[in-house]
Amino acid sequence: MSHTGSRSAALWREAQDLLPGGVNSPVRAFKAVGGTPVFFERGEGAYLFDVDGNRYVDLVCSWGPLILGHAHPNVVQAATRAIENGSSFGAPSPLELDLARKVIAMVPSIEQVRFVNSGTEAVMSAIRLARAATGRDVIVKFDGCYHGHGDSLLVAAGSGALTLGVPDSPGVPKALAALTAVLPYNDAPAVEQFFAQRGHEIACVIVEPVAANMGVVPPRLGFLETLRRVCDASGALLIFDEVMTGFRVAAGGAQELYGVRPDLTTLSKILGGGFPSGAYGGRRDLMARMSPSGPVYQAGTLSGNPAVMAAGAATLATLAQKKPWEALDAQGAKLEQGLADAFRSAGVPLTVTRVGSMGTAFFMGDEASDFAAVKRADTARFGRYHGLMLERGVYLPPSQFEAWFLSTAHDDAAIDHVLAAARESALVLAKG
Repeated sequence: MSHTGSRSAALWREAQDLLPGGVNSPVRAFKAVGGTPVFFERGEGAYLFDVDGNRYVDLVCSWGPLILGHAHPNVVQAATRAIENGSSFGAPSPLELDLARKVIAMVPSIEQVRFVNSGTEAVMSAIRLARAATGRDVIVKFDGCYHGHGDSLLVAAGSGALTLGVPDSPGVPKALAALTAVLPYNDAPAVEQFFAQRGHEIACVIVEPVAANMGVVPPRLGFLETLRRVCDASGALLIFDEVMTGFRVAAGGAQELYGVRPDLTTLSKILGGGFPSGAYGGRRDLMARMSPSGPVYQAGTLSGNPAVMAAGAATLATLAQKKPWEALDAQGAKLEQGLADAFRSAGVPLTVTRVGSMGTAFFMGDEASDFAAVKRADTARFGRYHGLMLERGVYLPPSQFEAWFLSTAHDDAAIDHVLAAARESALVLAKG
């Protein structure tokens, strides 16, 4: 499948004139892998169809939301019905309560929930609430974890593991970045040391319980438990960013899977069934601080949008009925083992990480345990692999440091197609 001279190529040329960098989200520009971005016009189940009529097995799934696959009839019907009744009210709707009931029933730590419009917005609001509840300013995040593009979180580690952050993007004030501490993910001793020094200043720890924005890196045994313990001892709050893991790795997300309960949880992705969505929730006493119940202000014109609420509720209802997590894990294991076997046979170093139906294939021979480790992956080789797979009808995330996702629509035929393409690509890569 070549996109040179195709409709995708023509659209890409026009896009670069109309949009900054040609895209509305940076990773879509293919800068990390080279080549021309593909323009899609239709999705169906496990497959995407581009503007030139090519079909691909989709391992991006809109970066995670589409756990039921593209255009699932339950979701389409619910969203269509909602839009036919009016696209937005700017007022309460029974649909909000329907989705809220489902979220509270599924997520162990959430007693009350506030809907917003993105994961970034959810995280910003949860951190504001944590700072208000504790009366403290410093937040702790982890190297390689991404929590949206809020100023407090676009922060890189300083000169040492226990230093406060420095801005990672122009436009982020240094004074604000200095209130964010960046520690190594999966390093419990570093967490304990930092809390021993500055625990009385810390408002919250925010973490992806399964890191997925440096590629998938599962938590080491005891890491999440350490976060819970030091937060309890210091009076800080623990926030789980379950934007990716929520409803995906288990019905109740990573907090159910690992048995660690945070104070606040942020959600997005699957929550909206493919529509722009976000939410934050937690203990009732904390959520009662949010306006209009309390003094912490946050508002949104389109929060609780009827189409989003309907699509999200249909998605969660379908998941609750099907209970697909064991089957998704089995398909994830089949893909993981098949990839490992293909590249081992070809003699190409590959480390596959996975939790349930999300994973990453790192072009490296070492353990993918933290950000420092995964940065040693061969990004140039991944770029070649991405292009080879695209030619063979498989759409992968266009970056070495992103997660692939499966849906309930990824049957054996779809997985077998991916693995056949991977075996061919591995042999090409082995030749240099």
